[in-house]
Amino acid sequence: MSYYNVKSENGITHLKFTRPDKLNALNVESLQELKDHLKTIEQNDDAIVVLSGEGKGFCAGGDVSMMESLHGESSFHEVMSVIEEIIETIYLMPKLIISAVHGSAVGLGLSIALSSDYVLAHNQSKLSMNFIGIGLLPDGGGHFWLQERLGVHKAKQFAWHGKSLVALEAYEEGLVDEVTEDEAETAALSLAQAWQKRPLQAMIATKQVYHRNRIKELQSYMEQERNLQYKLRGTQDHKEGVQAFMQKREPHFVGK
Repeated sequence: MSYYNVKSENGITHLKFTRPDKLNALNVESLQELKDHLKTIEQNDDAIVVLSGEGKGFCAGGDVSMMESLHGESSFHEVMSVIEEIIETIYLMPKLIISAVHGSAVGLGLSIALSSDYVLAHNQSKLSMNFIGIGLLPDGGGHFWLQERLGVHKAKQFAWHGKSLVALEAYEEGLVDEVTEDEAETAALSLAQAWQKRPLQAMIATKQVYHRNRIKELQSYMEQERNLQYKLRGTQDHKEGVQAFMQKREPHFVGK
């Protein structure tokens, strides 16, 4: 079973998440497949990559059932290593990467969208870093992306409250780069075609100057996220948050 559709055409690679029945939530198998696809895409001749999701949303983040199935420190770190490799590959890839966001982009799904070079969002889309809802902290470099786009103070508020921002709100805050009334995927592919008429190699070179100089900072963020996330998985609030999510009720947190 494949969780993605990948197509290369006219210098543009389009990678689409295709797990619509789960709002493209990421499990162990789909994360590994995503990593493998990105490594393959990295080696092709296309200069632009578009990321999008099939169905009602871009990506609902990590599959909660996956998180509960990770027993022991070893399996947790294995999955986190895959996530970190995905993020680093996107960040350092010598191509321009556009995320076409529609519906919901939540948690790890939002981290992946923000790791791209340009975030284009449908005007009805909603973006949230709602790890706090299950007693966890943002990962996938979430702290790095929020700090980069919002600044530390607003980043803390966004992570703490876990609220959703509709596309225009996210644009006004600087979380996304463009809002469209058209289908996000179509608008992103049109943007990619427009970029092909620009000096792409100069644009990619600018990306590389910035990102190569900040990769160690991103790696430091992700290392801290990984270690703190493992500790938080043992808290009462995380267990309550997961139970409440599975039972579709409001969680009752106690601060422990």
